[in-house]
Amino acid sequence: MHLASYEAKKLNESITSKKDNYEELIRIISTRSKAQLNATFNCYKDVYGHHINKVLRLAIEKLGTDEDALTRVVVTRAEVDMKHIKEAYAKRTSKTLEHAVASDTSGDYQDFLLTLIGKDHA
Repeated sequence: MHLASYEAKKLNESITSKKDNYEELIRIISTRSKAQLNATFNCYKDVYGHHINKVLRLAIEKLGTDEDALTRVVVTRAEVDMKHIKEAYAKRTSKTLEHAVASDTSGDYQDFLLTLIGKDHA
């Protein structure tokens, strides 16, 4: 198994896990070159891309925001393909991701997520 495929699998496990075990995710994101991260994220998108929007919807739409799941998706995808995620989310839910995050979060956490999503709401 190629490194990108292996690490894409590990990212998916970290994102979908209900446990607060972020060691693998942090290790991958903090120790890999930009080229390796791009390869890993592309592999992730090819294999698990459909799952991202489901995780976002479940994190935002249930009673009480699942901040861990929301943060994991936004942080791991912010640089790679947030534009596509926002488009797919809007198409699926008829709401912008920015609006959903803004109405479901507050304070510094909201500012942090909206900045990563690419919305300057100040």
